[in-house]
Amino acid sequence: MQLFLAPMEGVVDYQVRDLLSALGGLDGCVTEFIRVTDSSLPRRVFLRYAPEIEQHCLTPSGTPVKVQLLGGQPEPVARNAQRAVAAGATAIDLNFGCPAKTVNKSDGGACLLREPERVHAIVAAVRNALPDTVPVSAKIRLGFDDASRYLDNALAVYEAGANELTVHARTKRDGYRPPAYWEYIARIREAVAMPVIANGEIWSPEDFERCRAVTGCDRFMLGRGLLARPDLARAIKARAAGEDYTPMPWREVCQMLHRYYRMSQPHWGSKNASKYCGNRIKQWLMYLQRQYPEAATFFEQIKREREPARFEAAFRQAA
Repeated sequence: MQLFLAPMEGVVDYQVRDLLSALGGLDGCVTEFIRVTDSSLPRRVFLRYAPEIEQHCLTPSGTPVKVQLLGGQPEPVARNAQRAVAAGATAIDLNFGCPAKTVNKSDGGACLLREPERVHAIVAAVRNALPDTVPVSAKIRLGFDDASRYLDNALAVYEAGANELTVHARTKRDGYRPPAYWEYIARIREAVAMPVIANGEIWSPEDFERCRAVTGCDRFMLGRGLLARPDLARAIKARAAGEDYTPMPWREVCQMLHRYYRMSQPHWGSKNASKYCGNRIKQWLMYLQRQYPEAATFFEQIKREREPARFEAAFRQAA
């Protein structure tokens, strides 16, 4: 059984991958999507999204990282997949699941699910452009407006030669509203002879067990659930092994957030530190409130703060 950290654009950057993979339980990560247009991207772009490239595509704790590309035209996506591999990427993932309106209007993400033949063409172009030793995977939703072509899209990915498929068990129209329709993943798994990763609405070890029972999968992707409970992968592994497990206490979560705050400061620079550096912490606290009541209290304390010194004081008090 394997667990993977989902690619969440604007949320799961390389620093979050570092922190969450260091907690244990994760078998792989995927970068935020790198948007592909007609141009050939320079190496610095791939390094910006995946600095792990310089460490053999491993997080500091040794968890493998795939580089994800998003685009609507086969040739540019394939060409940039080659450039990503030349830059050091060891596996390529293709995004057919992003529901964002700006992405869909730019011919990327979930909008392509309306045309399974285009999904096939993009996957096939990338697969044919890369050595067999470089795995190619794809992430899809059940569809755009509805799930009527869910199997067509899954078969398109499979028949194009992909090595693995992740299925977020909702349509673009569903967004992130519960429930996730895991039964569709079970049908996909029966129809394709490749590994299928189940994704959607896994917030707890109990959710994991229900998802596994419905889908029959042995690979799962965790997104918002892992942000709400940073040790979720570790807890699921313990549950699957029949072991007792003590959840991560708020004190340790707060210490991890403090590390993230300090890690992210250099990214914004001194000029923008007071404007941006606390935003990701506030964003993460919104997820953590689901599991930790203390996160709501902490958010109220810092939601209007902009000064780094005040953040430091709040962290000392919270921990």
